[in-house]
Amino acid sequence: MPFDPASYEFSPSEGPVEIRANTVLPARRENFELRTADGLTLVGELALPLDRDPVATLVTLHPLPTHGGFMDSHVFRKASFRLPALADIAVLRFNTRGTSSPRGTSEGSFEEGVGERADVEAAVRFATERGLPNRWLVGWSFGTELALRYGALPPVEPEIEGGILLSPPLHRAGEEDLAAWAASGKPLTVLVPEFDDYLRPAEAAERFAAVPHAKVVGVDGAKHLWVGEKFVQRVLGEIVSVVDLGGHPAALPTAWEGPLAIAAG
Repeated sequence: MPFDPASYEFSPSEGPVEIRANTVLPARRENFELRTADGLTLVGELALPLDRDPVATLVTLHPLPTHGGFMDSHVFRKASFRLPALADIAVLRFNTRGTSSPRGTSEGSFEEGVGERADVEAAVRFATERGLPNRWLVGWSFGTELALRYGALPPVEPEIEGGILLSPPLHRAGEEDLAAWAASGKPLTVLVPEFDDYLRPAEAAERFAAVPHAKVVGVDGAKHLWVGEKFVQRVLGEIVSVVDLGGHPAALPTAWEGPLAIAAG
């Protein structure tokens, strides 16, 4: 049975409560399906502000599914738990082809980032057709490869504002992809952990120099998986500072007063 986001049980808090890893803040949440150009059905979830329109939309691209990446990879899951309420930002998450999560399993099989082009295009098309505003690709690890390879090309490029990369390994994405981003002029923000397993800040600055307008941000003490609440807060704050048109501060609140739920796991 696919997980139903409507099953969260919200209860009022007695005064401000610290936001923890499994804290779920109020939002309109719905399951959806994507249909790719090559005929696959992908599963996902959309989280929207509870009682107003979003000011921006994150189309998230998860880490490598053959190494445990999926739509519930923790930074993206926490983004969906928090950002609709804290920053009026819509968060769209989905499983790329062949990937499973509690939401369900997307059809197809892993294609090394090649067939996944159709997955990225389907997600952006869905966001566009739903009228979700101010759309940004946000990739993490393998997801950065998809963002770099396909975000600066049609049909995706005309429909997005720019890209945000978390822990880019630059394994599958290369010089041609960076050149396409440079030519597009679309904003590109790159968050690089100090102790990343694949690409560290100094080398990232050299590689992304091919995109003159790219902003490379080294994050002291962080590792590839952004484990630890202070690093999650840093990542989400950086994302908000890039995409938000509503004037929310980059330093997001760490406590919440109002209805909340606790997620399993």
